[in-house]
Amino acid sequence: MKTQQLEELKVMRTEITRFMMKYKFALDEIETKIEILKEEFQSLHDYCPIEHTKSRLKSPESILKKLYRKGKEISLESIEEHIKDIAGLRITCSFISDIYRVSDMLLSQSDLRILNVKDYIKNPKPNGYQSLHLLVEVPVFLSDRVEKVCVEVQIRTIAMDFWASLEHKIFYKYNQFVPERLLHELKAAADTANALDHQMERLHREIKVIKDAQQDESLLEELKSIQISNHQFKLPAGLLEVLTKE
Repeated sequence: MKTQQLEELKVMRTEITRFMMKYKFALDEIETKIEILKEEFQSLHDYCPIEHTKSRLKSPESILKKLYRKGKEISLESIEEHIKDIAGLRITCSFISDIYRVSDMLLSQSDLRILNVKDYIKNPKPNGYQSLHLLVEVPVFLSDRVEKVCVEVQIRTIAMDFWASLEHKIFYKYNQFVPERLLHELKAAADTANALDHQMERLHREIKVIKDAQQDESLLEELKSIQISNHQFKLPAGLLEVLTKE
């Protein structure tokens, strides 16, 4: 191989490395934000809406295959324009309401710009797939400039994630050609997972109502006494009535 060709190959390799690194850095930034939210909830609240996360960076080979399928030209500019899921983060929650809670927390962060939202929970795909997809633009601060980089964030429940993972494995096994009978069963399984999600959501709400009532009752009993040094004194009922009237 000629020296000029080697130099051109080195330059190309450097450009591709730099290109992929900015997506990796954007993914790191989003993951850090999620970890901060998790730690905040675990420290200050009795419940965290985020169960776990999983990140993924597409390989250059996978990116090129997708570009070929789209029929677009091969260039870094073309990739940036047409492939929006190079960096991806999946957030798994316990309940449907948690999905929108986490989404709102991300939407409220001033340094993130939401480019697109696809709600496959309110509008599931025909095969039964459900998830909330956010396309987020993240500022990446490099040594000589700031890059705005797209990251796809998928937020779903454990049941949605379980179904999607198995559906993907089945399609991979059959090379995308799944028998019609199995397609119907997969859709039925998606409906079952959806029913389970809604049932658990109802249980979650009912338990919260009971817990809130217990906390109110406990607080009420606590307010009926005062602590002076190591001594606890019950407040007279008559005094409480006078004070509450005032």
